Amino acid sequence: MSAIAKSYPSVSRWRSFQRELTSLSTINQVLLGLWLLSMMTLPIALQRVGPQILPAINWWSVTALAGYMLALLWTAWGAQKAITTVMIIVIVTWVLEFVGSQTGLPFGQYHYTEVLQPQIGHVPILIPLAWLMMMPAAWGVGAAITRRWKGSAFVLMSALALTAWDLFLDPQMVQWGFWQWDQPGAYLGIPILNYFGWILAGILVTTLVRPAKLPLFPLLLIYGLTLFFEAVGLVVFFSIPLAAFCGTIGMGSLLWLAVRQTGSLTS
Repeated sequence: MSAIAKSYPSVSRWRSFQRELTSLSTINQVLLGLWLLSMMTLPIALQRVGPQILPAINWWSVTALAGYMLALLWTAWGAQKAITTVMIIVIVTWVLEFVGSQTGLPFGQYHYTEVLQPQIGHVPILIPLAWLMMMPAAWGVGAAITRRWKGSAFVLMSALALTAWDLFLDPQMVQWGFWQWDQPGAYLGIPILNYFGWILAGILVTTLVRPAKLPLFPLLLIYGLTLFFEAVGLVVFFSIPLAAFCGTIGMGSLLWLAVRQTGSLTS
């Protein structure tokens, strides 16, 4: 098997990924399982109970995946840097969302409805946690593509990886009534400015955190599973095929580049 791995780098890479996945802590494995269960439960619950179940399922999903990311950071970086990172992400993104919903910058004119509770400053508490649940996965994609965990290229690719997720997310959340755009834009009613705002937010958060090296496969796995669940869900259950197509192209192309480049990361 070792000779095969040396002859075929993809085999060696896959074995390395397997080791990273099996080395996940018990709490990471439990939280990953809870997140997967929430994603699979969502369409069934929506059909059986109705749209009123959406906030509860979203709280379940977001907190499970945010907890997974916190546990991963804690194991890799230690308590101090992990907690500091969480505080930076949560505080900075809440400020961006508060300013954005009040002024229209940097995302465009929008406002949150009363569906997601509780809220601080008319921004649901769940929203900064949602940034937390995907930001490390975006760092993993950025690091894999650039083969580095620092530098302007890494920061930009991480921001793009995060922004590609919103090609799926925003149309779905608007359909569910979680927020509304005051001035509908060109992409399924979403202003193009929104995506420049996401890139800016991703750059800002990544620059402030200055992430250190993390195990790649647990991050790329989340990015890939998110791509899968979003693409299938938006086509089969939520009837937003254009968002499914655009999100698949955006996240899928970046994930493909990331998986291709995972041979040798530099610190």
